Amino acid sequence: MKIFFAALCLASVCSFAQQSPSSPPSNDMKGINMPGHDMGGQSQGDDQSDAASVHVMNSMEGHHMDMGPHIKMTALRPAQPGDSERAHQVVVAARAVMEKYKDYQTALNDGFAIFHPEVPQKQYHFTNYRNARAAFVKFDPDNPTSLLYEKNGEGYKLVGVMYTAPKRFTEDDLNQRIPLSVAQWHEHVNFCAPPAGHKGEMLLPNPKFGLHGSIATEGDCTAAGGEFHPVIFNWMVHVYPLEKDEAQIWSVERQHQHED
Repeated sequence: MKIFFAALCLASVCSFAQQSPSSPPSNDMKGINMPGHDMGGQSQGDDQSDAASVHVMNSMEGHHMDMGPHIKMTALRPAQPGDSERAHQVVVAARAVMEKYKDYQTALNDGFAIFHPEVPQKQYHFTNYRNARAAFVKFDPDNPTSLLYEKNGEGYKLVGVMYTAPKRFTEDDLNQRIPLSVAQWHEHVNFCAPPAGHKGEMLLPNPKFGLHGSIATEGDCTAAGGEFHPVIFNWMVHVYPLEKDEAQIWSVERQHQHED
């Protein structure tokens, strides 16, 4: 149940990634999304946005995220000249960010917002609306969409950063941001939102709906009375720049696995 409420609270971030730079972020629960990610329109109302966000977080909180029909990873590419240096430049920038925001109060003072610190979570997203909007247009490793903190006593310990990119991006586009010979971005796909009043079914064993659901096609989703979304949220990648080796810095497993 803690996972459910933590996810619901994190979902309260609005879909600022597709707002114009001059559009102020909303603080209500309409059009809610995961931190830094656009889910797109929802014809069935707020319940379906809630449900999607809750279920993504629930999946991420599990021991192992199901790399099945509901998640798409970028393919690792053969290394090209300059890839290692480009990736290293991102890590260097991310390390500078980590040093700057080692004190979470500095992050708060610089416009990063933590979502519901009163709710126990495995990892807390401190998200900057301005950075998220900018990432929709241009990649700037000095300004990540989110800072990733873990609880540390009464405060927070910074463990990583999160970058985002528009869900319309191709893998070639993502490769321009961070070489795909080094990093693997991911996005959540084939999401069947349950009919109104049934979102709780996604949290049951062997669900039909959601990111652990047996439904993974539009036809099956429509037949079940759900609403199909080929892609939800934007591309995302976590970076852990203080780790010792490249495999841990760009760890795919760590992006999807939070130990209980």
